Amino acid sequence: MTGLTFAWSALGGDPALLPRVSTVVREGALHGRLPVRELARACVGACALAAAELAARRSGTTDMPRVRVDDGAVATAFVSERHLLVDGRAPQTFAPLSRFWRTSDGWVRTHANYPHHRAHLLTALGVPADVDAVAAALAERSSAEVEEAVYAAGGLAVALRTAREWAAHEQAVAVAARPLVERERLDAAHARVLAPITGTPPLPAAGLRVLDLTRVIAGPVATRTLALLGADVLRVDAPRLPELPDQHTDTGFGKRSTKLDLAADRRTFEELLAAADVVVTGYRPGALDRFGLSPEALAERRPGVVVAQLSAWGAYGPWRGRRGFDSLVQVATGIAALEGSPERPGALPAQALDHGTGYLLAAAVLRALTEQSYEGGSRCVRLSLARTAEWLVHGVGAGDAGGAVDVRTEDGLAYDDPGPWLAESDSALGRLRYARSPVSFAGGPTDWARPPAPWGTDPARWV
Repeated sequence: MTGLTFAWSALGGDPALLPRVSTVVREGALHGRLPVRELARACVGACALAAAELAARRSGTTDMPRVRVDDGAVATAFVSERHLLVDGRAPQTFAPLSRFWRTSDGWVRTHANYPHHRAHLLTALGVPADVDAVAAALAERSSAEVEEAVYAAGGLAVALRTAREWAAHEQAVAVAARPLVERERLDAAHARVLAPITGTPPLPAAGLRVLDLTRVIAGPVATRTLALLGADVLRVDAPRLPELPDQHTDTGFGKRSTKLDLAADRRTFEELLAAADVVVTGYRPGALDRFGLSPEALAERRPGVVVAQLSAWGAYGPWRGRRGFDSLVQVATGIAALEGSPERPGALPAQALDHGTGYLLAAAVLRALTEQSYEGGSRCVRLSLARTAEWLVHGVGAGDAGGAVDVRTEDGLAYDDPGPWLAESDSALGRLRYARSPVSFAGGPTDWARPPAPWGTDPARWV
């Protein structure tokens, strides 16, 4: 089974649509020991196919647009944060204390990009914000001790494991027992009536309203993709938790951004929910339930809603409540060991768990909307970075082109310059260079309708 076939099946898609996908294979794109290029093209291909399917449904045609997945576009988009320039300035992707460290018996990786996570890390270690001091403190402790002590203090550190060691872990067992894409019908709400789309280009998500309660990369990539496809996406952040500016810029294309205290301003949130079609969350499982944001509670107040949930470690198992990031999931699941050497752990050529899961999450939302138009019912879809990692390590075949292979010689077969898949735009944040979306189908959109806005500067209301 190819990667695209597996992903499309996990989304509940009709296998008869798979021949609509073709792939431009480019050597050198996302090169790694693991088949990350194959995973990336499968995730993007499934998302583009779901978009084309919904576009055909809303256009009232049985002639579904063809999908073309170009390794160059995919590879460029999967490192979009590295291609971003703001007035010529390149962002810093990892803070000085976000890195691999030697311990007394191996390695750990920490994540301290956010100020509060850095503070918790330093508190756990009892040292100042100095690289040498952190290195000395970690060198005296075992990897397991560091992992648990930093977690207990509210920080993020994960011990390096091999794939075999992770497979024996209770959390890995819980993750492997779940499907790549969890799909659930929550009630018997009436079938969704989708207005026909007649504009050019056809935007399959036109007129749909998406509440974006996500952070970092994976969730914002999903909602950025829905914005590309025409949705009115409103990102909602707590005033006390500002997003990293460059990260927000990279994933903010096509969206609006507002600040809202869910505890203090419930009325405003309920007004937004009353007109929302999709709610996307990217916090730890259960973390938002106290605000009435569980899938069941949302469907009760807004019948017919699609709820999309994303987490690092999954909604089950002993680590379900832990925070996590792509780099840390790579370390725990054996990816860093597989991509590294006996002397030092390594990493994938991109934060592919984040980006790949993001495109799959967008695909799951699009497929849920299509299914609703036939069958009704509020829907919940759920993905995790750890489950995507399980698929990468154990399920995606190297050399899988993910569809019919189209290798037009005039396009060339090498990936040595991202230029064709980059664009520039003026914005309130400055002159931006950015990666275009790799999600492409015949006649579909090629760029976002608006550049990103400064964090939290839009009103908390629908357009």
